[in-house]
Amino acid sequence: MLIITVVLLIGIGAYFFWKNSRKPDNPPDENYKDLLQSHIAFYQKQDAAGKAKFEEMLSTFLQDTRIEGVGTAITALDRVLIASSAVIPIFGFPGWRYKNLTNVILYPDTFDDEFQFEGGSRNILGMVGSGYMNGQMLLSRAALTKGFSKEHGMENTAIHEFVHLLDKSDGATDGIPENLLTHEYVAPWLHLMHQEMHRIEADRSDINPYALTNEAEFFAVAAEYFFEKPEQLQVKHPELYHLLSQIFGQEM
Repeated sequence: MLIITVVLLIGIGAYFFWKNSRKPDNPPDENYKDLLQSHIAFYQKQDAAGKAKFEEMLSTFLQDTRIEGVGTAITALDRVLIASSAVIPIFGFPGWRYKNLTNVILYPDTFDDEFQFEGGSRNILGMVGSGYMNGQMLLSRAALTKGFSKEHGMENTAIHEFVHLLDKSDGATDGIPENLLTHEYVAPWLHLMHQEMHRIEADRSDINPYALTNEAEFFAVAAEYFFEKPEQLQVKHPELYHLLSQIFGQEM
C-alpha cells in the first residue's frame, strides 16, 4: 500500500511539473468585453480609461498563465472570471505580474486534499499549491462562478486565493504583504488585524470566522470583504477599510 501511495504521489508531482513547463495558450475570447460587462461588477464601475486598463491587465495575465480544466472543459467565461479575479487585487499596481504562478487548474466542483472531485469528503473550494505544486492554483468552478453571482455576499474564493499569492510574493504567506505594505503601516496593520480577530472570536464582528484560522487567512478574508462589499466595510470597519486601501492602492 505504501509503495502504491508513493508511486501515486510521484505521478501527481510529475504531472504538475509537466503542466508547469508548458507555455500558456489562453488568448482572450473575441467577446470577452461583453463577458466583462455582463459578469464583472468591478469592471462595470470603471470609466473608459479604467476599462481599457483592466482589459490590458487581463490580457497580460492570460498571456502569462495557463488555465486548464480537470474533469471539465474551459470556457471563455471561465477564463474571464479567473483573469478578473487576478486583476482586481492588483488593479492599483498596473505593472504587477504573478511571478509565483504559472497554472490555474479548474475543477468542476469542490475537491479533497488528494485532488479528487468525486465521492468522499470534498470541501476545498480553492488553494495555492506549495512543494511540488508550487506555482499552481486550484479552483472550484462552482465557487468561482458563485463569487461573481448576485448571491456572492462578501465572499469570492478566487480573489481570496489570488490575495494569498500576493501575500506569498515576499517569501512568506503570513498576512503581511511586505511587497505592497510600506514599512510605516506594518505595525498598525498587525495591531488592527489582531484586534479584529479578537472581535470575531467574541462574536462582535460580521467578518467571516474563517479569518480566525491565522493571519494569512484574515488578510485574504478581509480582502474579499474589501472588494465585494466596500461601502459596507467602510461603514462597519473604517480603519480596516483605510489600511486595505493603502495595501491595494485602491479606493473602492
